[in-house]
Amino acid sequence: YYFGDVQSLGVYPEWIQKYWARKGYNLDILASDLATIKAGTVDYVGFSYYMSFATKAHEGETHFDYDEHDDLVSNPYVEKSDWGWQIDPVGLRYAMNWMTTRWHKPLFIVENGFGAYDKVEDDGSIHDPYRIQYFHDHILQMEKAVKEDGVQLLGYTPWGHIDLVSASTGEMKKRYGMIYVDEDDEGHGSLKRSKKDSFYWYKKVIESNGKDLDI
Repeated sequence: YYFGDVQSLGVYPEWIQKYWARKGYNLDILASDLATIKAGTVDYVGFSYYMSFATKAHEGETHFDYDEHDDLVSNPYVEKSDWGWQIDPVGLRYAMNWMTTRWHKPLFIVENGFGAYDKVEDDGSIHDPYRIQYFHDHILQMEKAVKEDGVQLLGYTPWGHIDLVSASTGEMKKRYGMIYVDEDDEGHGSLKRSKKDSFYWYKKVIESNGKDLDI
């Protein structure tokens, strides 16, 4: 998390300096560099939240140097998306509290969502209760973080409002949006846009400024 420490607190934390020394990294950091980052901290922290991760410990290891490819494990206590992403709304509240305690800055959630298979019915409708439930549960935890925990939240924008090619897998069938786009993984389709059930639900949430979360 030292990137956030540098940008929010204006310092390289002690632990990352010890890590660099242990690894033999000799960085050419000048006193003027330290003055620059101290003077140029951010006004707020913008972050994306899709899921939480679980990691495993290595027996006998005195230093835990996290490696995303080797250390991540499945969390059996949360549900998962069609692509195996862990669905953990409470993790969002935890993350908001963690960042507030560590960086003491207002927060802005710039991405939140998950990919799923969507089916177009014979009448053209797209029923996506799983997406509505996902947004409902995460917004609820976001509200608790603000009202019960005192987190200062500037804004929230989900990802995404319209289907698009997934950046993580390069697929069109991995749909994030509240608006369906008629196109498949091979680029075939009319590109016609159709509003999913989640579109109408989120419209209601916006109109009520988050007061109406009824599903």
